[in-house]
Amino acid sequence: MAAVLELIAGSYEQIAFGYRVKTDEKEWTTEAGFTHHAHTASISAAAASERFVATGSKDETIQLYDMKKRTEHGVLLHHDGTITCLEFYGTSHLLSGGEDGLICVWSRKKWECLKSIKAHQGHVTSLSVHPSGKLALSVGTDKTLRTWNLINGRSAFIKNIKQNASIVRWSPAGDKYVAVVKDKVSLYDLETASVIGTITNATRISSIKFLNNSVLAIAGDDEIVRFCDLGKEEWVCEFKAHETRVKAIDSFMMEDYCVLVTASNDGFIKMWKLYLKEELESPTLLGEVNTTARLTCLAVWKPSSVQQTAEEPAAEATTAKELVQELSKTKRVRIAAEEVILEDESKPKKKKKKKGRAVENKVEK
Repeated sequence: MAAVLELIAGSYEQIAFGYRVKTDEKEWTTEAGFTHHAHTASISAAAASERFVATGSKDETIQLYDMKKRTEHGVLLHHDGTITCLEFYGTSHLLSGGEDGLICVWSRKKWECLKSIKAHQGHVTSLSVHPSGKLALSVGTDKTLRTWNLINGRSAFIKNIKQNASIVRWSPAGDKYVAVVKDKVSLYDLETASVIGTITNATRISSIKFLNNSVLAIAGDDEIVRFCDLGKEEWVCEFKAHETRVKAIDSFMMEDYCVLVTASNDGFIKMWKLYLKEELESPTLLGEVNTTARLTCLAVWKPSSVQQTAEEPAAEATTAKELVQELSKTKRVRIAAEEVILEDESKPKKKKKKKGRAVENKVEK
């Protein structure tokens, strides 16, 4: 039976593209699902959950799409500045970061901004939620990497870094994380919050994706995608993916192989078949589509995303060691509304929130 999935891409031309993928043939084909000109400036971020797709823009808005109803679901307004990063957590919440230094937590029930926090002095450049939902990482233009305890909503610890990081990501197992500064990837240990490995790319890095807990796919300011074994701190494979620089990458598993999706300034979205075995070989092309636009971001929508379950909140942890102990427990905690107490501790005066408008309009076919 063919898998159900859709490729979502944002562009400089303010348009969000959706392409349905047919996976029942040897060569995968795509058909246009939608093109939507919802933003008034270039699209800067995209994310997908099991039902919704969100796009963020330089126009300071987050647009929502209901992929099951095939409708525009509304717009979220809270940030003052470009939306720099978006990430769904399970089926319950969406987190957003912006040039205003805020991280906002949105409830998927009523699409309200539950809380916001002044996370960085400067822009939030990237954020990542731990697989357990208990922690989040963020980096910003204040040259800090911050860990947030989402159980009590407070900053767990702050690490000063010498330069501004552009990307931060948890590993799938949640036992380590990486931060990107220009062309360098630094690997951090969860317990000590110290760098345990580094690897340098040939060009400035634009996008990364964990393919499993040790292999990291890296794209930069050229047409090459490279694969790094973080445990060995070695490059294990590389291949030419596009004719111009690769702007964004994503991946998902299909049966016994990984599908790597790449998007480029050349307008193409490509899907690659890669077997994650001990000796990595260059992937083979599964299919491609030419959007004819200058692409900026990418997300893969799959309706079969694993749903997270709610459990009792964990005890308060304030140090890296205590956080490791909490994460080692078997309970999984989602970011429930009553658990998220994100506030700007430096400014006790609360800022009035603007809620997302739950408006449904048909998406242009």
